[in-house]
Amino acid sequence: MTDTPATPTSTTVVFLLFPGITQLDFTAPAQALCRMPGARLVGAAASRDPIATDSGFAILPTDDFASCPQADILCVPGGHGVADALSDAATIDFITRQAGGARWVTSVCTGAFLLGRAGLLAGKRATTHWAYAHLLPLVGAAPEAARIVEDGNVVTSGGVTSGLDFALTLIGRLHGDAVAQAIQLAIEYDPAPPYVGGHPDRTPAAITAGLKARVYDAAAARMAQALTG
Repeated sequence: MTDTPATPTSTTVVFLLFPGITQLDFTAPAQALCRMPGARLVGAAASRDPIATDSGFAILPTDDFASCPQADILCVPGGHGVADALSDAATIDFITRQAGGARWVTSVCTGAFLLGRAGLLAGKRATTHWAYAHLLPLVGAAPEAARIVEDGNVVTSGGVTSGLDFALTLIGRLHGDAVAQAIQLAIEYDPAPPYVGGHPDRTPAAITAGLKARVYDAAAARMAQALTG
C-alpha cells in the first residue's frame, strides 16, 4: 500500500465493451474508478450500438474503437462473450494499440484471455476466474492463486466481484490509501456475505462440483477451443 504517491492530474480509464460481457466486471470497477480525482471513464466497443450484457440489459458505449482516446488505464472485462471476442481481429488490435500507450493494463475475470491473445501476458504472472485459471498457460501466463496479481504494469483480477478490489487497489497506487479508503467508504464496500464461500477453497465441494457440471466445465472447454482453435 502507498501513502503519498505522485498524483496524476487526470486519468483516462478505457473499458473494452463487447457482446456477452459480464456487466459487473465492467460496472463494479467503473463505480470506484470514476470517483478518482480527475478520472474520465470511456466505454469503447466496435461500434456505438448498444452492447448486450449477460444480465438482460444493454450498455451504451461512449466511443467506438476509432474515436476512443488513449487510455492511461486500460481495463478488459470478462464474460461468456470472451470466447467469441478472441477471434475478432479488430478487438485484439484495439487492445494491442491501447496497451502500447497505457500506464496500466488490467483485466477482470476472463478478460485476461483477451490480454493474452494480444500477447500481453507472455511470461507474466496472472489470475482469472477460478474455473478458467488452468487455461492461463495457453496464453503464456503463469497462473497465480490470488484475487489480484500485479506483474509490472499488468494487473489481472479474479472473477466478477474481484474487479472492485482491483479498482480500489489501483486507486491506492495512484492517489494513496486515504483516497482509496474514502472511495471504499463512499460506496459502502463493507463485504459481509450471507454464506461462507465464493471460492472453491471455501465452498462445500458438492456445490462447486454441481456448478462446474452445470456451467463451467462446458464454458472452460469452449474457452480452450477458442484459444487453441
